[in-house]
Amino acid sequence: MISQASKIYIAGHRGMVGSAIVRQLSEAGFNHLIVRTHAELDLVDQAAVRSFMQQEKPDYVVLAAAKVGGIHANNVYPAEFIYQNLMMEANVVHEAWSVGCQNLLFLGSSCIYPKFAEQPMAEGSLLTGVLEPTNEPYAIAKIAGIKLCESYNRQYGTDYRSVMPTNLYGENDNFHLENSHVIPAMIRKFHDAKTSGSNSVTLWGTGTARREFLYVDDMAAACLHVMQLSKDTYQKGTEPMLSHLNVGTGEDVTIKELAEMVRTVVGFDGEIVWDTTKPDGTPRKLMDVSKLKGFGWEPKVKLQNGLSQTYQWFLDNASDVKRQ
Repeated sequence: MISQASKIYIAGHRGMVGSAIVRQLSEAGFNHLIVRTHAELDLVDQAAVRSFMQQEKPDYVVLAAAKVGGIHANNVYPAEFIYQNLMMEANVVHEAWSVGCQNLLFLGSSCIYPKFAEQPMAEGSLLTGVLEPTNEPYAIAKIAGIKLCESYNRQYGTDYRSVMPTNLYGENDNFHLENSHVIPAMIRKFHDAKTSGSNSVTLWGTGTARREFLYVDDMAAACLHVMQLSKDTYQKGTEPMLSHLNVGTGEDVTIKELAEMVRTVVGFDGEIVWDTTKPDGTPRKLMDVSKLKGFGWEPKVKLQNGLSQTYQWFLDNASDVKRQ
């Protein structure tokens, strides 16, 4: 459990989720926040992480740092995805424990679940089937992160918790045309087509795959909620070897429906062309969020409103975004 007197290290504070968590912690009166840029601290470097932890000795660690990307990036850089994520998790978790840090929140991903998991995906679906091949290395790393936390809890009595968000979007997202996730990629494509006067936009797949999306500020709010639960409350609502919590809306849309929503928000009047030679990925990824709801948390931002806010942020930061 966290308190306002806690010294909190947020790993990945410049990322979409990490920056949202920093904002909400600050707004809630948590003033003892520790952050480091990648240039200041490479989390893949064990010696550097050890030195940092010994110097700072945080009371609470939020592990929001990760190497992330969409289908294309996961396909092209599988070795980087599994290696860097495994190393970051192992280094941060172990070195936090080594300096006596009893509290940690690990952020994972909905891709930990099998490709054909029963929908909606409950926490108990973990390790019950084959993963989606396009992002298996990343998923394996995130599963390892959950098991790291559980193993340290079981052996050392720590209170290391894990939250598994559905697809996230919002402020500070990555809008790179090739390495981004679906919503920022769509926003960038529709915006570029609108400004260039193009009469069509080509999107990957058939558009029939279904996805769930959570606005990043809702994710940050869920993290703070979970961090503030007492150890007894958290343990009563989870299991020692199935301790992670899903975070999502419990609602999904087809990629075609999403594309129409983004096109409307951006104001693009042209045609949408579907390149069916490209993969759809997992047919459906809908989270069962009943456990988190039982802990008293639900999202507030509807998809249409979140898309509008995200596009406005994109416009306000266009000069930085264009360099991606």
